[in-house]
Amino acid sequence: MTHYQPSSLPNTRIDAADLLRAVAVAGIVVLHFIEHLNFYAFPPLTSLDRAVWDVAFFVLSSKMYAIFAMLFGLTLFVQHDNQAQRGFDFRPRFAWRMVLLFGFGLLDLLFFNGDILTVYAVCGLMVLPLVRTSNRVVMGFALFLALQPIEVFYFIGGLLNPQLQSLNLGSGDMFTAIIPAQSGGNWLDVAWAGLRYGLPLNFAWAIEHGRFTQTLFLFLLGLWLGRRRLFYDEGRNAVVWRRTMVWSLVAFTVFCPLRYTVPQLFAQECAQASLTVMLDMWKNLSMMLFYVSALTWMYHRTRVRRLLAKLLPYGKMSLSNYIGQSVVGGFVFYHWGLGLYTVSGHTMSLVLGVAFVFLQYTFCRLWLRNHKRGPLEQLWHNATWAGARKPKK
Repeated sequence: MTHYQPSSLPNTRIDAADLLRAVAVAGIVVLHFIEHLNFYAFPPLTSLDRAVWDVAFFVLSSKMYAIFAMLFGLTLFVQHDNQAQRGFDFRPRFAWRMVLLFGFGLLDLLFFNGDILTVYAVCGLMVLPLVRTSNRVVMGFALFLALQPIEVFYFIGGLLNPQLQSLNLGSGDMFTAIIPAQSGGNWLDVAWAGLRYGLPLNFAWAIEHGRFTQTLFLFLLGLWLGRRRLFYDEGRNAVVWRRTMVWSLVAFTVFCPLRYTVPQLFAQECAQASLTVMLDMWKNLSMMLFYVSALTWMYHRTRVRRLLAKLLPYGKMSLSNYIGQSVVGGFVFYHWGLGLYTVSGHTMSLVLGVAFVFLQYTFCRLWLRNHKRGPLEQLWHNATWAGARKPKK
């Protein structure tokens, strides 16, 4: 494809994407509960607690957010392409949709300073100009971002100038400033700290740790995958996903040992830190692609499809579930609520997280019996099309 053309085939609801979204959000919720929602205060930990932490971070950390971000790009394609097939330009509406998402992120910050929705809203606006470019242009920008250009710059700079310091936008100081509200403040203190420090903290941390450029890359990857219709069970897609499983596993076996050995070969602190971030991102990306390809292939071509299909309601209400975990998790662990951070080690927090995901899942199934979308999803949809002559499906 040398330039963008609307698809000739309809973009129906992608069940595989809802499955992946369900897994991603459930993983995010569980990990956030183990972290006490960015409040790293714990009672004395047992060996089991430490094992739970290590396994959870190895399996979930950075992989679930990566899946979530990739699906964001896929949704952008589907919404834009559906309207393009009808002769409408969705880009102005998508820009407004990102403004609304930023608003949801501000709501989230009232309970949890680690919100990602505001970052997604800004990244969405940044990739919007590429939505009608050719596949070659999309993949060109995607590959450039996948190389972690900020880290490459600081890695080379660190080699040339051993005195160069790693990028520091002040996220550590902002994070420290939030702790008093979590440990001893009321809800208003937490809300104010989230807006005052949490909002800039999330952008600063994402840029410092390579997450911002990786998010832009994943948005574009999802956009490209949507154009290729790879999440539908058609053509040779199953073959593509099987090969992706193999090559992503190979990539992980390469990047994982490199991540823990190569950076230590460099004496320059900045070069070492930058290379660590790059290899960590590529390692996690490999593992994420393995998850995505394995789940998509299993859903389309194995007998576990019926079991996996039971997870779809949770994925269809990802926005409601994401913000819901902030409200409930903040109440469970912060001082203004139950204050369980004083007694809940990693094992207990894991149990609480899994139990909460199950409660959310039950609510999703009940809600979707009588509603097409989740409560916040419906609000977002209605506000997106406010003022339109005909609400678009």
